[in-house]
Amino acid sequence: MDTPTANFIQIMQDRVESLRTEGNHAEAMHAANAAVEKCQQSLGPDLDTIDAFATALETRCGLMLEAGEYESALDDAKQAIDQLDNRPDRIAQLGRIHALLGAAYDGLDRPDMVIIAWEAAVEFFEKHEPPLLMDVAGMTNNLGFIAKASGDLDTAEDHFLKSLEIMMAQVGQKNEETASVCNNLGAVYLAAGYLDQAREMHMMALETRREIFGENHPDTAQSHNNLALALLKTGDRTWARRHFEKALAGFESLGQEYSDDLEAVVSNYCDFLEEEGEGGLAEVITGRVKELLGKE
Repeated sequence: MDTPTANFIQIMQDRVESLRTEGNHAEAMHAANAAVEKCQQSLGPDLDTIDAFATALETRCGLMLEAGEYESALDDAKQAIDQLDNRPDRIAQLGRIHALLGAAYDGLDRPDMVIIAWEAAVEFFEKHEPPLLMDVAGMTNNLGFIAKASGDLDTAEDHFLKSLEIMMAQVGQKNEETASVCNNLGAVYLAAGYLDQAREMHMMALETRREIFGENHPDTAQSHNNLALALLKTGDRTWARRHFEKALAGFESLGQEYSDDLEAVVSNYCDFLEEEGEGGLAEVITGRVKELLGKE
């Protein structure tokens, strides 16, 4: 590839990232299209032009995913993978592109193909020297979601456990992503009836989220609600009540943006209050939240 062409492509790639950071998605897409077109015009049998083309496709694929243009993202990911042809010197990039491929299939609601793409991504990340463990953790966490959604709780547990093992070894418990994996694993254990394990996972998630985010954060409020549900299953109703109250207070403080989460917590808490014989309080809370959300 001649130097002027290489410079133009790099300018376009840098411009994409700059515009993306600024939130100017439309102009970023134009720059990404320009980079892909120039790479296509310059494409030859040499590895430099092939690598530039694959990278330009990868960048545009990410933008397409952000725009919800899943078919176009799918085409770019497939073409980039074909260009790289399983080359051992592009293992990390092949892992990233398979991850994007899976995200495109996910947007198209094709879970069977999502699993194939994300499992391939894991394989590439593990082949890398050294293994890209944090990427493996991210992919196995995603695979856990897919398995749980299909009702395969055993496979979901395997994926989440692998992700958690890596996260704990690489960044420790006091990390936002570790807390998310704990939360996800807790949901699997609750669905599977492993109640003490569910309780401990949700407790770990809450401890971390409180420390990192404080109380008035949606993730912390979510963890209060999830822990309350687990505590109900283990018979700790007084403790569950306190966490429902904290979840309710957290989402009430966050306002309209989290109305769906707030309504879910209200439903859970009011069911609990009805069981406790406190229907009057449940009505008061329901009315207060409806007024807050402008639904009266």
